Amino acid sequence: MKAFKSIMANIKPMKYCLKIEVSLKPGHSNPEGETTENLLKELGYDVDSVDVSKVYTILLEAKNFQDAKLKGVEMCKRLLANPTKDNYSIVIEEQK
Repeated sequence: MKAFKSIMANIKPMKYCLKIEVSLKPGHSNPEGETTENLLKELGYDVDSVDVSKVYTILLEAKNFQDAKLKGVEMCKRLLANPTKDNYSIVIEEQK
């Protein structure tokens, strides 16, 4: 057991890049998107609608891919997304 603990102590966390997109759920007002849509139409573009979302690019250390995903979900639930009005998606890439 001591040998296993010694090996685990020498394993360095991996770096991961999380791209977290937070967008409004359907049915919620999107004033920034509506303003952008109207301005694009005024400029002569044939636009049906504009949705605005935020993308957070986060570089972090984690034990493995699953740990990085869990940290991303926790960040969304605790700070980045409002569960009442927002959806979120997470894309994770291991950094070399």
